[in-house]
Amino acid sequence: MAAESGGADRIELCGSLLEGGITPSAGLMEAVRSRISLPLHVMIRPRGGDFCYSEADIDVMHRDIDCAMDLGVHGIVAGILEPSGRVDVNRTRQLVDLARPLSVTFHRAFDMTADLLQALEDVCATGAHRILTSGGEQTSLEGMERIAILVQAAGHRIGIIAGSGINPANARKIVEGTGAREIHVGLSSTQPSQMVYQNSRVLMGKLADREYVRSLVKAEDVAALRNAIGAANP
Repeated sequence: MAAESGGADRIELCGSLLEGGITPSAGLMEAVRSRISLPLHVMIRPRGGDFCYSEADIDVMHRDIDCAMDLGVHGIVAGILEPSGRVDVNRTRQLVDLARPLSVTFHRAFDMTADLLQALEDVCATGAHRILTSGGEQTSLEGMERIAILVQAAGHRIGIIAGSGINPANARKIVEGTGAREIHVGLSSTQPSQMVYQNSRVLMGKLADREYVRSLVKAEDVAALRNAIGAANP
């Protein structure tokens, strides 16, 4: 809701961002869908870790796509790799076909491939509509040169979204330096827990210092990003 009021154009909904994002629960999809008017795209990723999936994983992905479609989402975000580091074209195409007529974004599994230009051609062959990438680097700022190459190579065949590490301070530089027409941001801030009593001896997860903080998005941060890129060259 904060992203919408701050001026975002689309929402990518994920669970467990500490793992890079996995499929959100059906309850979360339904709740968000009922509260925002923006296009809602959901992550279809059955677990954290790598993007080389078993048949059981693929079955879960197919079921999650069916569920997301029933809940009225506008797109999915997914991707499957082969052990060799190439895009698994056949199984990713199955996801694209199953999701039709929804929009499909191939997520940053793309950045884990062995050859980004080959991966671009492979994703085009799946029928996906967009690729989210940091140019094979940790952040879009570090991968600017390769994102620009991908934008040129993609032409009008598929959209290239720059993502990772983008904020109001560097967004304009990345947009102008890459030629990307879309950017993907998290813009999350941490907020202390409302818990007065805190048991520091017990961890529910595997990361220390996370039990009594939560992440949220502030509308003013989204608006600041929107203003930062407003004057960027198209």
